[in-house]
Amino acid sequence: MSTIKIGIMSFAHMHAFGYAAGLKALPDVELTAIYDDDAKRGRAMAKQFGTRFVADLAAFLRLDTQGVIITSENTKHRAMAEAAAAAGKWILCEKPLAPTVEDAKAIVAACRKAKVGLGTAFPCRYAQPVAAAKAQIDAGALGEVYAVTCTNHGQGPGGWFADEALSGGGATMDHTVHVADLLRWMLGKEFTKVYCELGNQLHKDTLKTDDLGSVHMEMEGGVQVSHIASWSRPGSFFTWGDVTLDFIGEKGVMTVDAFNQKLTVFDDKLGRAVWAGWGDNPDHGLVADFVAAVREKRDPAITGIDGLRATEVTVAAYKAASSGRMVKV
Repeated sequence: MSTIKIGIMSFAHMHAFGYAAGLKALPDVELTAIYDDDAKRGRAMAKQFGTRFVADLAAFLRLDTQGVIITSENTKHRAMAEAAAAAGKWILCEKPLAPTVEDAKAIVAACRKAKVGLGTAFPCRYAQPVAAAKAQIDAGALGEVYAVTCTNHGQGPGGWFADEALSGGGATMDHTVHVADLLRWMLGKEFTKVYCELGNQLHKDTLKTDDLGSVHMEMEGGVQVSHIASWSRPGSFFTWGDVTLDFIGEKGVMTVDAFNQKLTVFDDKLGRAVWAGWGDNPDHGLVADFVAAVREKRDPAITGIDGLRATEVTVAAYKAASSGRMVKV
């Protein structure tokens, strides 16, 4: 089997570490190079993952890689994706696909024009509890689903995440897209309306973006969804955060904790307890599908359209928060 060669564009986003590790773990896959507009960071990451750093974007895109993973700041996704598509590369782009609907549509259009595959990085679909829950819903175990209550809490990431010029938004943007994607996938329905209240409640001295969003949504068929997105976890918390989903259905209820496959480890070197996961690694599942998509010349399972739809929901949430009214998606 021929070797699939993949490059990573930027290590600005912490998810790049998981994707790089996933590439290194796969057979017949090569992490060929890393491009980063922060040369110091790029060189350090290339050394850590045993590959080369390329400082010039054009030179990076001339390499004989077949695909790239974009893990830059949110507002840089469009320019990087358009350049990669024009160079004929298959693309896996970190979520949100873009912070604006206009940019997300432009990324989708650029990939269609270049006839390259486009995927959005929503690794939560590959968490075992989520996949098992979807199987139960598909089998009709809940009957008709009437409502869902969701959370996605995390630690305050700081850095460029707190700079709207680079992120496009705060916790509501960062943590709503995951839930929006999961519910579209699990229920097979689109979002129709969004209402949101958000603010900076927890990090007023260090963040200028929202760190808490209370999002209320409606899906096709009248499914009611409530969601809390936050950067509320302290730095000493076991892990970065959570993704939980409580489904209320015709035949019963179901609670899903996406990252509950874990052990509590008391680490004296760290001086605190940590959670050690024992289930499958969702990042590795995401990357494995992307590599297969490159090899098979198809779109990744989680498409650019999936990314666009999640962006539409998040943008609607900010519009609703600004206007104080329910917004149609």
